[in-house]
Amino acid sequence: MRIGIIGAMPEEMEKILAAIPQPVIEEYGKRKYYCGKWGDWDVVGVFSRWGKVASAATVTELIVRYAVDKIVFVGIAGAVSPDLNVGDVVVASGFYQHDMDARPLMPRFELPLTGKAYLPQAEAETKKGLKAVSAFLENAPSFRAQLSVQGMPSPKVVVGDMASGDLFISSAAMRDTIRRHFPSVACVDMESAAVAQVCDDYDVPLLVIRVMSDAADEHASVSASDFVLQHGGDYLAGIVKQYVEGC
Repeated sequence: MRIGIIGAMPEEMEKILAAIPQPVIEEYGKRKYYCGKWGDWDVVGVFSRWGKVASAATVTELIVRYAVDKIVFVGIAGAVSPDLNVGDVVVASGFYQHDMDARPLMPRFELPLTGKAYLPQAEAETKKGLKAVSAFLENAPSFRAQLSVQGMPSPKVVVGDMASGDLFISSAAMRDTIRRHFPSVACVDMESAAVAQVCDDYDVPLLVIRVMSDAADEHASVSASDFVLQHGGDYLAGIVKQYVEGC
């Protein structure tokens, strides 16, 4: 079994890539792929760059060149649900592309030639992701203490839908528009739904886990930058380590 591990920002992937024992590093399409054995798994880790096109190109390479059996995508995201706070974690249940609009050729948000606007994540993968995040938070008291000092004493772990688009959501008006169109969406990012579309095309299982870095409002850029620099790398590396070594 080979797992592809992907994130869109170097800060999200740096500690994950460093945890792969004695990796062989290969470069294709201006991406570096870290190949190695992690626990009982063969893994390939890669920083994809931001956005739907970059992430779709990277995950296609993982599927076609590296023949991965599943994809694990991790990163930060903006909270859309009012019940979520910075530091909470969302494990995906499914995905929308909030900027897809090919009207009048087809309904708004529908993915061309698929007849679908929504792509579900396999329930089995969602359960594994939920288990990994919960186990990490339960078994990382020093990290929990670090979050608590920064005003995040009790991070929640929830299952929810995600919406993606080539827009950084940085105003309450933008966030609320997404919430109005997609009431089930918990958070928003720039890659997950594109990765889901590629995985759906190739019938490759996908697991997406996102840590909330901001409230997708006027303070999003500052909050996201601060969060990923202070906590993001440790948070995501801990989750991935728990998933790889515990599943």
